[in-house]
Amino acid sequence: MTELNQRQAEFAQALYQSYVTNVALNEDDWQGVVQDFETAYAVQERVMTLKGQPTAGYKVSLTSEETQKMFDTDAPLFGQQVAERFLKGPAGVNLDHLNEPLVEVELAFRAKETLQPTDSLEDLLHKTTVAGAVEVPDARFVDWFPSLGKYNVLSDCAVGGLVVYGEERDSDQAFSSVEDAATVHVDLYQNGQQVGEGDSSEVLGNPLKSLQWLVKKLDEQGKQFARGQVVSSGTFLLPPHLTAGRWEARFNHDFGNVLVLARPTLAEF
Repeated sequence: MTELNQRQAEFAQALYQSYVTNVALNEDDWQGVVQDFETAYAVQERVMTLKGQPTAGYKVSLTSEETQKMFDTDAPLFGQQVAERFLKGPAGVNLDHLNEPLVEVELAFRAKETLQPTDSLEDLLHKTTVAGAVEVPDARFVDWFPSLGKYNVLSDCAVGGLVVYGEERDSDQAFSSVEDAATVHVDLYQNGQQVGEGDSSEVLGNPLKSLQWLVKKLDEQGKQFARGQVVSSGTFLLPPHLTAGRWEARFNHDFGNVLVLARPTLAEF
């Protein structure tokens, strides 16, 4: 992996300190420090090393044509995440511990065995579990969405915040075929008012393709998607901002509902 220069190493340290303290950075202070994807992944790797915890899972970002255009790229990005940021729903979220969070609705896949870069979509269907999920993307930068540069998005662990996931089922029980994974619909509600809807076909045409992309990308970096690891595979809809209240993603396909309760402090629950 690309070796960081002094300024890039300082950037990784700043991202880590922002993650710990929740004091956001100004992008202008780091403009041009990272100018390619390889270096951005190397900065992300350094940030994860500073966290001192193993990678429990991933998020895949920029999985629709719309979001790729917003960030001037033609391919997805992945971000690593630690275990404490994956929460079984229903879950309370302390807004004081986040910067400027968004709300995305996704499918989360967990590996039942180590996944291989040669795995077909059919193989992945049999090797994973799946659950409905609400992802809360968040960045270590002020006023980051949608203006944050793509290399800074990637350096910042693909703006990983946290993931709240619902009941897990074997993917080949949840879906009758690979194609069936592209037919999941969700309605997103805030305090009982519908604020969005979307379909799994928005995720590279089929969220299993997002998982397959990730497994192959990890292999390029000498990594594996190991048994027990989970991925939030890509949003069904353009994300609104997470504000205080009751957020509920209502899925079809027997995935049920995923509930997130967002408050300024958890003491208010």
